[in-house]
This record gives sequence, structure tokens and C-alpha cells, in this order.
Amino acid sequence: MSDHDRQPSTHAASRRLIGKPPGRGSATAERLAMNRTGSFEWDLDAGTLDIDDAGLLVVGLDPVSFDSRPESLMERLDPSERARLDEAVGDAIESGRSSYSVHVRVPLDGGRDQWTHVQARVLRDDDERPHRVVGVVRDATAEVAHTAFLLDLEKWRQRQTSIVERTTSALSRAVTVDDVTAALTGPGGLARLDADGLALALVDNAALNVIALSGDPLEAIAELGSGGEPDRSLPLADAVLSGRPRFLSSVSALVQRYPAVAPYADRLDFRSAAYLPLVAQARTLGSLALYYREPTAFHADERNLCLGLAAIVAQSLQRAKLFDEEREFATGLQSAMLPRRIQEIRGGEIAVRYHAAWSGRQVGGDWYDVIALPKGRFGVVVGDVEGHDTHAAAIMGQLRIALRAYAGEGHPPSTVLARASRFLAELDTERFATCAYAQVDLASGTVRAVRAGHFGPLIRHMDGRVGSPQVRGGLPLGLSTALGDEEYPETRLDLVPGETLVLYTDGLVEEPGADVDVGVRALAHEVSAGPEGAQALADHLSDRLWERWGSGDDVALLVLRRHPDPGSPRAPRLHQYVHQADPEGLSDARTMVRQALCDWGMAELADDTELVTDELLVNVLLHTEGGAVLTLEVLPEPVRRVRLSVQDRSSVWPRRRSPGETATSGRGLLLLDAVTVRWGIEPRGEGKAVWCEIGPSASPGRPAAPPPARI
Repeated sequence: MSDHDRQPSTHAASRRLIGKPPGRGSATAERLAMNRTGSFEWDLDAGTLDIDDAGLLVVGLDPVSFDSRPESLMERLDPSERARLDEAVGDAIESGRSSYSVHVRVPLDGGRDQWTHVQARVLRDDDERPHRVVGVVRDATAEVAHTAFLLDLEKWRQRQTSIVERTTSALSRAVTVDDVTAALTGPGGLARLDADGLALALVDNAALNVIALSGDPLEAIAELGSGGEPDRSLPLADAVLSGRPRFLSSVSALVQRYPAVAPYADRLDFRSAAYLPLVAQARTLGSLALYYREPTAFHADERNLCLGLAAIVAQSLQRAKLFDEEREFATGLQSAMLPRRIQEIRGGEIAVRYHAAWSGRQVGGDWYDVIALPKGRFGVVVGDVEGHDTHAAAIMGQLRIALRAYAGEGHPPSTVLARASRFLAELDTERFATCAYAQVDLASGTVRAVRAGHFGPLIRHMDGRVGSPQVRGGLPLGLSTALGDEEYPETRLDLVPGETLVLYTDGLVEEPGADVDVGVRALAHEVSAGPEGAQALADHLSDRLWERWGSGDDVALLVLRRHPDPGSPRAPRLHQYVHQADPEGLSDARTMVRQALCDWGMAELADDTELVTDELLVNVLLHTEGGAVLTLEVLPEPVRRVRLSVQDRSSVWPRRRSPGETATSGRGLLLLDAVTVRWGIEPRGEGKAVWCEIGPSASPGRPAAPPPARI
């Protein structure tokens, strides 16, 4: 037989184990036997296994009946253990390694299993062919059991650490009491605590109230602990009054200790519970109950874990309660500094909104105000003092009152902001403020606007378009005085009937991580798409934008709408403002005129009216420094005609000229003579209005009304 034929099969368990014991009866053998350790020699060529008596006892074989066959030992092992031993031996032989070590579970008489450690050396000849294996076997049951205990202990400690770390992390982000309850009862809350249910009760004015429940239905718990003075016969209250935890490993133990719970026992879906007092800085805040579906012995480590969790919750609640108290004070202070009511105005509607920040102390320096002025006018303002704390709120209150006083004295808007800036600088504070202020006369639609480092207003026109007029601005209040630049240039705007003006602070347009222009465009879109009424539009903007951004900033919002002037069914009327800087305004005005005449059943007048509209508006946009207000209405008497009026702020009236054949201008009044029934010019405040009537002449027999004097 060749050497190759004599190689042992690496897959035959019957040819891998053990061999001839060295020195039976020696002192070494005796010591090994005392330690339940034996030796073996396995002759790979002969296929025999020789084990000493101590080794046979370790592997559970009878020294008298053992036949030295490896198969006799392998047959005692379960298939899984046999495969594991075969793999360890075969790997050592085939890989050329000189030794191997493996633990196998050996069944003993009486149904008991013993862990046996096999440690052996592979002997090879000069050709590196394995021919013998010698080694020892020993009883490792105690060692393995101790190792398993240590592994279980390590797993428990890791689980304990994970529970504490996850709970601490979740509660570290909690600011208010509501945040704490959300962290405990929200998604993943019970998993973090490794509980199946919980109840949280807080002491409030000598009453114990359950403020949070989670897990299986626990209505009975709420009934047992909600409202009234704490009752020591109930577990949640007992934990509060005694200041000691209660660990109950079964419902029967709960009923035995607290007989008052007996009527509710059948409604409890848990088997064990821990009732823990919540104590922070020697003050009991309430109690926390953790419920488990399975009976729990609550050994020392588990009790320490529950107490640690209660301490974490108590510290979070104490911090949150203090924050809530400070926030209540701060928001009360700020509320007292904002106007309690907004006066009603003639000719329009005003809506104001203030939203505190969702984070922090929910207090800041944003404000709004509406100020009554002489001659039926009023002022509107929104502003923002730097910072989000009670100091910002205090400065805001003083600045609002000062600005209100300056405006009420009748000063022009530029002077009002200059004096307000000086006032803020004299407060000896490092804070600055931004604001937008406007004097409004709804009788004429005139708006005189100024701004100090703030966003300009938005205006929604009658057709739903939203414009952002270029209101010139100055430096923020306080900063302008420090830098010696208190210039606040005034911009004149026209608010025609039916149009809406929107003033706002940055919290309404600042989206975290995005450019502020994105927020301004979103605001303009929502203003365009929102409802017509001021109150409804203010609610719409709050719902769609402030809550959308999840704002960490407070918001002040003011919406002013001038009442529409639609005329009557027989004499409809509409208005539109054409801004000088709006390149599409002229085209939009022509489209509006044509569409209105078609809607009113007067399409035959559309061409002439559109031509005159274009001429009058172009004249204003080219020869004045402002925009124009276009008014189109139907005059039903004495005959149904269209009246068109274009109002501007220039006091210079157009004059008649005699253009030559090659002249490119000067034919505007000639066009009015040719196309209109009559036309005229009227003074309007600081400016004028050019008007004309288009349609059929007076009925036969009824003379036309004489035109006004022309200049």
C-alpha cells in the first residue's frame, strides 16, 4: 500500500481522535485524573484510539468495554457535535497545522451533557505525512458555564447601557414638558425604555394628574391616578408620597399590596410593574410607572436600571418645567406689549397675526401695530428687534410705544423712523431693529412707505397678480444713528380698491437651509393663491408658510385690504395700478380692459378703449416719475358708455400741440378728440386724472352734457 493510500480520510470521524496514554499510573496521570483530565493517542495508520482511564471517564466511556475504536467514541456524540469535531481535526491535518483545540458537548448517562475540551498535537513523519495524534481531554463544563455567564452578563450590561444612552439622547432634545412626554410616548419611546407600557403622573397644585400613557390600553391606570390629592392606597400616588420605588413582579402582588386596585385587576394587560418616584433636587415632581407583559423578578441590576431611568426622566422634567414657567412669563410679557386690539378702519380691513417661535422660549422681538393719524389716515408697521429672549421683547415694547408716539404727532414717515432710530440708540443696548412703516389714506389710496433694513411690502392686485414695489430703504434702527446715517427715503404707492398690502417679518419667509428669496417667492405665490379677505388671507399665510417652514423664529404679519369698488350691476367698475417699473403692466392693463368690456357685453368698444388706454398710460409712464391708477367703469345714463380714467401724481397737465407730419409725439389729445365722445382733466390731491368717455353720442332730442373746460 502506498503512502497516499495510508493517509487518513479527513471526512471519516472514525479515524480522528486520540492515542496511547503516556505513563499510566504515573504521578502526572494521577494529577490529571484528579482534575478530570485524561490523555489519548490516536494511531492514524492503524486506526486505533488509546485513552487512559481518566480520559475515558471524561468522555463517558467504560474502561472495561471500550474497544479502542475511534468510532465507539464518535457514536456517542450528537451529529452536530460530531461534525464540529470532524471539521476541527480535518482542518488541522489537511492544512498542515501542528495542533488543534475544540470544545464538544458529550452526553453522559442520566441525560446530563458535559462540555469536553479536546487539545491535541498532530505528529508527522519526515515526509510531513501525519501518522499520530496525541493530546488531552478534560471536563470543561464549569469553565464553559462560567464563560456563558460572563457573556450573558456582558449582554445585559450592553443592553443596560443602550437603554440609558438612547433614553438620555431622546430626552436631551426635550425642551418643554410636552417634549418630554412626546419622547417617552412617541415612536420608539417604549422600545428605548425596554418596557411594554408606561404612565407618567405629575404633581400640580397638590393634585396628581396622569399626563401621559403609552402601550397597551391603560385607561384603568388613568382612572387610578388622575385628579385630586394623591391617595396612598394607589401605587402611583404611593410612590410620590413615600418617595420610595415599588417593584411588583405580578398582578397578584400589586393587588395584595394595594387592595384598592382589585376592581381594576382584570382590565390590566401587564404582569409586572415598577412604580418610581421622580425626584430632582430633593423635590418630588411626580411618578413614573413602567409595565411589562411578562412576570419580572426585578433583581438588583434591573432595579438599578429602573431607578436610573427615573432619575433621567426627573431631571428632564425639572428642566422642562422651569423652561415652561419662564416661557409663560416671557410670552405674557410680550403679549402685554403688543396691541390688544386693532382699530377698525373706514374703507378697508386689517388683519394681524403674531406667532411665537416653536423652539427656544417662544419669545422674540417681532411686533406689529396700527396707529390712528389725523385726517382719517392711519399708520401700519411691522418690525423685528434682534434676538429671541425677554430682553428683545422688552426693547420691542419700548420701541413700539416710541414709534407710535412719533407717528401720532403727525410726522412724515421718514422722520418717524429717524426719531425711532435715535430713541433705540439712546437705550444703551447693542440690539438693533428692522421695520417697515407706511402712512395710509384709503380715501385716495395713497400709501407713503419707508423701511429700515426690512423687507418691502407685497401688493396683490385685483387680477391676483402680486407685485413687490421697490421701496427705498435705510439702515436698521439704532445702527443708522450709530453710523450717522438717519436717511429713510419715502416711496409713494397707490392702493386701488380691492388691492391688498402685506407686511411681514423674516420668520415667514426663512426656510432652514434655503435662500431667503425662495421664501419670498413662496410668500408671493401664497398671497396670489389665497382668499380675498384680510382675515382669511392672514390665516392662509400662517398655515401654509409659518407651519410649513417649522419656524424657529417668531413672525409678525399685517394684511391690509382696501375695500373693492365694483360699482353696480348696471354700472360695473374696476381699478388697476400700473407701476412704472413693471414692464408687463401696460400689456396687462390693455388685456384687462378688453376682457372687462367683453364681460360687460360692450365688446364693440374694446378696440377704441384699448387704444386710448395705451395712449394715456404711456403718457404717464414716460412723462411722470410714478405709476398710474387706471379706472374703467360703465355709465348707463343717459346712454350706455364707457368711462376711462388714468390718475397720476404729477401736477403738470398735458397741453395741446400741433405736430408736424414727421413728428413722433404730440398727437395724444388729437387722438382723444377723434375717438372719444368727450374727455377732460381733473385735479386729484397732489396730482391729476385724465378721463374720457367712449360710446354712442347722446340720444336724438337730448343734448349731450357740455364737456369740462380743457387746457
